[in-house]
Amino acid sequence: MSNFEQFYSDFYQSNYIIDNQEEGYSHYESNENLYGREKSPIGEQPQAGAFISSETLLSSQCYYTGQILQPTYSPNTLSYVGYSDVFDEEPPLLEELGINFDHIWQKTLTVLNPMKPADGSIMNETDLTGPMVFCLALGATLLLAGKVHFGYVYGMSAIGCLAMYVLLNLMSITGVSHGCVASVLGYCLLPMVILSGSAVVISLQGTLGTFLALLIVGWCSLSASKIFTSALAMEGQQLLIAYPCALLYGLFALLTVF
Repeated sequence: MSNFEQFYSDFYQSNYIIDNQEEGYSHYESNENLYGREKSPIGEQPQAGAFISSETLLSSQCYYTGQILQPTYSPNTLSYVGYSDVFDEEPPLLEELGINFDHIWQKTLTVLNPMKPADGSIMNETDLTGPMVFCLALGATLLLAGKVHFGYVYGMSAIGCLAMYVLLNLMSITGVSHGCVASVLGYCLLPMVILSGSAVVISLQGTLGTFLALLIVGWCSLSASKIFTSALAMEGQQLLIAYPCALLYGLFALLTVF
């Protein structure tokens, strides 16, 4: 039995040293110092012997330098003065939409006075505000005369603009755009509005009506050919341009008279 007890004590003998626990505890505190400890609760005060720098105290406090209802200015905040300056520099809404009443008035005066020289720089703009107004006015005056021809007006206008676009591109060197052709033909439709307005008062189915229709067709074609010649630099070709324009406005005259 004595030999067995001695073997038992030798087999379960341990070399465990308590210093390992102290070493582990010191290793845990070094890791804690490396990653930073958690903040102490609000009510906890620092130890009496601890040293706290002035920079730490200043960073821990939050100062409010502004007044009530008057926050402090920060460069990161939005500047409403800058917004107002941006809004003041923006162009007017009509200019953004391409509506210039001065140019519309000048084009209208050029159409009403066939003998007035046309400004090619203004007439070369794709302004469709006046043409749309004049097409609506033509349809409205025809409606007052008892003729509902809005579809004919827009259909003939579209086909005439397409035909004139092809013809002018074949005749001119610089070429022309769809908008310019539609703008010029639409502005030159103004005398036809005068003819359809007179049809509300008097009957055009007679000698007087025929004479007025021929006069208006010549007026419209002369104004259109003058503007196309000035805008496309087609000197000496005004009569060649006036002939297809007369055919187009002759259709509107037939629609107005009959």
